[in-house]
Amino acid sequence: MEVLIFGHKNPDTDSICSSLVHEILDKKNGWNNTKAVRLGNVNKETKYVLNYLGIEAPELIEKLEEGQDVILVDHNAFNQSADGIEKAKIWAVTDHHMIKNFETSEPIDYLAKPYGCTCTILFEEFKRLGHKIDKKEAVLMLSAIISDTLLLKSPTTTDHDRKAIEELQKIAEIDIEKYGLEMLKAGTDLSEFTAEELINIDSKKLETNGLNFQVAQVNTVAIEDVLKNQKEIEEAIQKFIDANNIDLFMLVITDIIATDSEAIVLGNRVDIAEKAFGKKLENNRMILKGVSSRKKQVFPALIENS
Repeated sequence: MEVLIFGHKNPDTDSICSSLVHEILDKKNGWNNTKAVRLGNVNKETKYVLNYLGIEAPELIEKLEEGQDVILVDHNAFNQSADGIEKAKIWAVTDHHMIKNFETSEPIDYLAKPYGCTCTILFEEFKRLGHKIDKKEAVLMLSAIISDTLLLKSPTTTDHDRKAIEELQKIAEIDIEKYGLEMLKAGTDLSEFTAEELINIDSKKLETNGLNFQVAQVNTVAIEDVLKNQKEIEEAIQKFIDANNIDLFMLVITDIIATDSEAIVLGNRVDIAEKAFGKKLENNRMILKGVSSRKKQVFPALIENS
């Protein structure tokens, strides 16, 4: 049976690139029945990467058949995974997130590292197994690392990510500052999105201590441009809260140049966000200086204060 490889819902560049890279690595290892797929639309940043390489996005799947063989990358939580994941056969996981709400009926290959990007883990696997990395593979991994670490400026960045970038840029023959900024800026064009689409571009659920948190994040070069539509955004957030029984919803709007953020916060437990960041909401907003990572800064703060 074909083994499907995919990242989380609302896929970002790491989810798409790590799926593609994992398939390539599988084939180099002689495992020819794996296939990279995706669980949602490709964002503009990722389209920039795929267009640069002249390759198609992985096939979109909406639901898994019972017993489907799968490999998870860039996530492990079932609430971020494919519909039907509970009845799928999980063969392996490669991830860089905390392990949450995950269990299988038998042992699996589970590779998790506290790195800034899943593709950094895959880069090290290429090296460990002695596989040569070609230019296309280097660009895929390089792009994912640039995306997840905001050009190595994010607090999630590790020395492993820096070393991977250093080696990959030589293979890719890319000026990472120029390429990386153009790629990140491509993902900041939010003009075509409705408020409902905006809050779902990159949105993840966190369940902790009986509470349901939803944290969406968008990147921009001008936070004020996003906030011009605050009323419509708040209406979309409230609709999402009501439909999904969410206690706290944060839309984190991140300036990719300054690596600061501002958040729109709604829900019946906004007090948790205020406590977590030591700020009072003003007009349902709070400024988050130096905050750019949902994984490293936002989720841990919410968990600690809930």
